[in-house]
Amino acid sequence: MTMQDARRVVVKIGSTLITNHGEGVDHNAIRDWVRQIARLRSAGVEVLLVSSGAIAEGMLRLGWKKRPHEVNQLQAAAAVGQMGLVQVYESAFSAHGLRTAQVLLTHDDLADRKRYLNARSTLTTLLGLGVIPVINENDTVVTDEIKFGDNDTLGALVTNLVEADWLIILTDQQGLYDSDPRKNPSATLITHANAGDAELETMAGGAGSELGRGGMLTKVLAAKRAALSGAGTLIAYGREADVLVRLRAGESIGTRLAAKALTLDARKAWLAGHLKTAGSVTLDDGAVRVLRAEGKSLLSVGVIAVEGQFERGEVVSCRTATGEEVARGLINYSAAETVKILRCPSVDIEARLGYIAEPELMHRNNLVLI
Repeated sequence: MTMQDARRVVVKIGSTLITNHGEGVDHNAIRDWVRQIARLRSAGVEVLLVSSGAIAEGMLRLGWKKRPHEVNQLQAAAAVGQMGLVQVYESAFSAHGLRTAQVLLTHDDLADRKRYLNARSTLTTLLGLGVIPVINENDTVVTDEIKFGDNDTLGALVTNLVEADWLIILTDQQGLYDSDPRKNPSATLITHANAGDAELETMAGGAGSELGRGGMLTKVLAAKRAALSGAGTLIAYGREADVLVRLRAGESIGTRLAAKALTLDARKAWLAGHLKTAGSVTLDDGAVRVLRAEGKSLLSVGVIAVEGQFERGEVVSCRTATGEEVARGLINYSAAETVKILRCPSVDIEARLGYIAEPELMHRNNLVLI
């Protein structure tokens, strides 16, 4: 789908842009992006905004010069900084007669199927009411890690969640280059490519800024993730004049990463979108071949090893003997049960366990190739 035909988009704006390289929330820049989003809304486009910057703004308000490493300090900075972000967005959108809603998500909200569907329902209801959801990770309650990976990843997961047509990532670079333009003045801008092409990840290697945690690699990986539900991704310089309006008009700005024609249904996109799995099972060559070539269910007879302490119904990775992930899905048996039925034909499961829950270890309807 072209941007001119898009009816629902996710716009992600990074920390460096939001805070003008750490100087604090840039009110003028936010007002300008909001003005452009209002133009998109008037053209009938539903917009969800994923905004970074809470931790960076909190650091400024607390007088911290360097991003802390301790989780409790990161959480405190996010709590303080979120207040500034909310105030600015509410004021800017109100000036255009638009209502906003703050939506804070954690990985667990999107990893649990019921909570995933609840989040989807909330967001689609807000869009139906004409409200602009302003989304960020709920950094104040994350305990194992302060980020999904980064807000680029969050933007892609939201894109999958609401089945948006496009993910627009506004950054402090012109787009994706074939090498780092900060080090190589001859670097060439990649204007068009397919999301998921392996060479893009090589081109995009490198760290991000001090303020945010994402670099260009996270944006390439986010595009790959967004493509699971058929969404294309646009990576563009956020301070380009009227960048959102011009992208909507079909102008070639930045890097366009197109989704392949084949897309996953909503359930399988949810499975593929998991950032963390509960464990893994190692398959023999025959099982790998059956999954990849024939799209069949995974049977216990093709499993040779188990890793992790997962329970029935959790998302588990399927790996080759060399560790390559080939699929993931909802497991029908716990790790302890799976160990007992390794290499076991389905007809013998009851004899091994004393009962049989399902003949398949993973049913093909609950399994997705990676």
